[in-house]
Amino acid sequence: MGIRCRSSMRLAGLTIVLGCVSPCFAGAASAVADEVTFTRDIAPILQRSCQHCHRPDSVAPMSFLTYEEVRPWARAMKTRTALRNKRGAMPPWFVEKDIGIQHFKDDPSLSEDEIAAIAVWADSGAPRGNPADLPPPRFVVGEDDGWRIGTPDLIIRSPEITVRATGADRWEPIGVVPTGLTQDRYVEAVEIREVNDIPKDSAGGTVGGRFVFHHLNYSSHVMEDEQPEAFTAETTTVWPVHEVGRNADIFPADAGRILAAGSVLNLETAHLHSNGRETKAHLEFAFKFHPVGYRPNVEWVRRFTGNGVDISIKPTLADQELHAYAVLQQHTKILTFEPHMHAPGIRMCLEAIWGASVQTLTCAGYDHNWVRSYVYADDAAPLLPEGTILHLIGYMDTTPANRNVADPRNWGGGGRRSVANMFIDLGEGLALSDAEFEREMGDRRKRLGLTKNDVVIGCPLCQVPFPSQAGAVAGP
Repeated sequence: MGIRCRSSMRLAGLTIVLGCVSPCFAGAASAVADEVTFTRDIAPILQRSCQHCHRPDSVAPMSFLTYEEVRPWARAMKTRTALRNKRGAMPPWFVEKDIGIQHFKDDPSLSEDEIAAIAVWADSGAPRGNPADLPPPRFVVGEDDGWRIGTPDLIIRSPEITVRATGADRWEPIGVVPTGLTQDRYVEAVEIREVNDIPKDSAGGTVGGRFVFHHLNYSSHVMEDEQPEAFTAETTTVWPVHEVGRNADIFPADAGRILAAGSVLNLETAHLHSNGRETKAHLEFAFKFHPVGYRPNVEWVRRFTGNGVDISIKPTLADQELHAYAVLQQHTKILTFEPHMHAPGIRMCLEAIWGASVQTLTCAGYDHNWVRSYVYADDAAPLLPEGTILHLIGYMDTTPANRNVADPRNWGGGGRRSVANMFIDLGEGLALSDAEFEREMGDRRKRLGLTKNDVVIGCPLCQVPFPSQAGAVAGP
C-alpha cells in the first residue's frame, strides 16, 4: 500500500519531473481486503506511524501496543486519520500530498489505502484477526526510555515551573542550566520533552492539550561571569526551537553543533499557557554526541523568512493570507520546513523564485496544538542559488470553524501569546560555497539520473552543468 511513483509530463518537448509528488494508487477501495483485521492490516500501520507516541510513558494519553488497548479507539482512529492534513489529524503530519516536494525523513503519514483500511476495519466491528498474522513488536516498554534518538549521552533538566489553571499566556526566561561538560562535544541529535504532573488520561481544552510549554527558544554558551547575558560569542550555539509535539533534531553527518566545555543552556524565552489545572512541569534535553575528535565542515543558516511586525488578522474571517519574502545571501541547502504560527494559523506554503521560475517547495496544514518540523530527504532537500527569493504564504482562519481560536470576534496583531499571531518559517539549512554548491548538484544529478531536460522541484540549476562539471549531465 502507498507505493510512491515518479510522476512526469511532456510539455513542449521537455520532461518535467514533478518532484515525485504523487503516490500511485490503483484506488483505495480495490486495495482494501474483503476483511480488514487488526493483526494483519492495522497493527503494521500502528507500529510504523503511531506507537512511537502511543505507548506507555510517552506523550499520547493512550497506548496502542495491543489489540485490547486499540479496540476502544477504532471509531476515533477512523475520524482522525480521515482529516489527513487538517487540524487534529493523526498521525500529526500535515504536508499536502498533491503539491511540492514529497520526500521527507521519518514521514509517518498514511497512504489513501491505509486510511481506507482503517475506516473499513472500524466500520466492520474492528475484528482482531488471526494471532499468527501479528508482526513482532517494534517497541518494548522501557527499552529506550521513550527517546526517539535512542539512548542519550547527556540529559539536562530545566528548572521546574508552575502554571496556574487559568490565566494569560506567559513569555519569559526560565533559567540557566550548566551542561557539566569538561570538553567540547559536537551534537549529532537533540530531543526535548516536557515532563509534568498532568494525569496521563487527562486532556485539557487549551493549546497543547496535556502540556503547558508551547515553545522555547534556547542557546548554549560559555559564561564569562555570573550573568547569563555575558558569554563568548565564538562558543555560542543557537539550537532549534522546542515546540509542543515537535520531533527530534538529527543533524546532518557533516554539520554537528557544538556544546562547548563549561557551557550552560540559556533557556531564554518560554511560551507558557494555562491548561485547565494547576500544573508543575519541566523540560528534559537529551543530547547524542559525535565521537571525540569530530569536526563539522559546513555552516548553518536558520530562520529563512517570516513577518511578525505588520500582521493584521480580522475577526470571523476565513482564508486570510500573510506574505513574507527573503533573498538568500548565499547558496543554500534547505534541510527543514517548520511552519510557526499561532491559533488562527491553518496552512503555510514556501515558494522559491529564481528568475522566471516560481516553484512551490512545500505546503502544509498547521495545528497550533501539535507543531512539526519537516526534514527533507537527502535528494529532495532544496538546493537554491544565491539570490533566490523565498516567498512564505500563511493562511489564517478566525471563524468558529477553527476551534483553536479562543474568541473569533477579536482582531489580532503580531505578538507572543496564542491570542496574538506569529508568522515564521523556523526551517534550517546549510550555507554552501560555490564549490560545495556545484558538488551537491553534480552528486544529485548522478544519483537521480537527470538529463538536461529534467526540472526538479527545489533545484532550479540541477540540470545546468557548471564549467567544472562539463559533461556531467547526460542527454540527447
